[in-house]
Amino acid sequence: MKQSRDPYRLETVARACDVLKCFRDNQISLKLKDIVQRTGLNPTIAFRLVHTLTAAGILERGQDLAYSSRFSLQGTPQFRIGYAAQADEDSFSASVSAGIRLAAARQNIELIALDNSYSASLALKNAKKLAESGVGLVLDFQTHSKIAPAVSAVFREIGIPLIAIEIPHPDAVFYGADNYRIGLLAGNVLAKWAKEQWRSRVQRVLLLKAEAAGPLPQLRLSGAQVGIREVLPHLEESAFTLLEAKWDFLRAFEAVRRYLRRVPRQATLITGINDMTVLGALRAFEEAGRSQDCAAVSLGAIPDARAELGRKGTRLVASVAFFPERYGDDIIRLALDILHKRSVPSAVYAPYQLVTTANLSKLYPMDSPR
Repeated sequence: MKQSRDPYRLETVARACDVLKCFRDNQISLKLKDIVQRTGLNPTIAFRLVHTLTAAGILERGQDLAYSSRFSLQGTPQFRIGYAAQADEDSFSASVSAGIRLAAARQNIELIALDNSYSASLALKNAKKLAESGVGLVLDFQTHSKIAPAVSAVFREIGIPLIAIEIPHPDAVFYGADNYRIGLLAGNVLAKWAKEQWRSRVQRVLLLKAEAAGPLPQLRLSGAQVGIREVLPHLEESAFTLLEAKWDFLRAFEAVRRYLRRVPRQATLITGINDMTVLGALRAFEEAGRSQDCAAVSLGAIPDARAELGRKGTRLVASVAFFPERYGDDIIRLALDILHKRSVPSAVYAPYQLVTTANLSKLYPMDSPR
């Protein structure tokens, strides 16, 4: 007996589904002839479907004319990955976390997420929890370099690969900022501003550090110092002041407020370990009525820094963006390479770019007032 045709079935949609089923393994790349062979579709129809799916952003075409899927078909998760965030209340960390969650969902990865809350003891407890949760790989974002060996040991002992975000860990693949280079850029930009606006008459350079982060993030400040002296070689070593500011706005504000109470007015350049420390310093100068005595470049270009760049009369010259909102795709791609036993480098650096008032709206159009 002839089977009756389903009156609600859309053949074009059904054929598109047949094409998408070819990409159940989202690591695969297929040329048009492969798709035709797997689906049995007419080549012309297959081409039109693939072209439409590519235009819609579901498939993407590589330079070799092979297609790959940007999404993973739902079903049994292909992998289970653990993630310990730096701190959910931190803007930079929140952007990283959002990107990782989205990228994991796209790849049909089950993500077990915990929050380290800037705490060394909690970070170590979370490492042990993730080790016991049956994950195949862990992403760890915590700021305390002193416990990095202990965190690494938790996973090394049971053979779980580790990706360390921003703070290096022994035996882990590193993903994060190229600290020295971004510091060098910040220092160059800051010094060039002083050369043009102050005719190189700089009396003090304030470098805001976070000792707990360890030596690698401090390379940002080393790079900044070199970058400044490349443009202003007359500056003596004694002109540079390192000030402990931790990681956050309030502690930096308080540290710089205390500093300003004991020093006379000076033409001061400011940079620091991240955006929030620099913003805290700028507020301390403003409170003291000394805003015109300072100029700053921050690191990160988080929303708070971008808002400051748009503020009338700001003393923030620029911020170096690491684009934390884009970390997720790179990190999940790196995790999949490791889980598929592909060769990966020991360190992968995030792209960075200088953000100023001139390119702010172009790089972050959603920030612009509607």
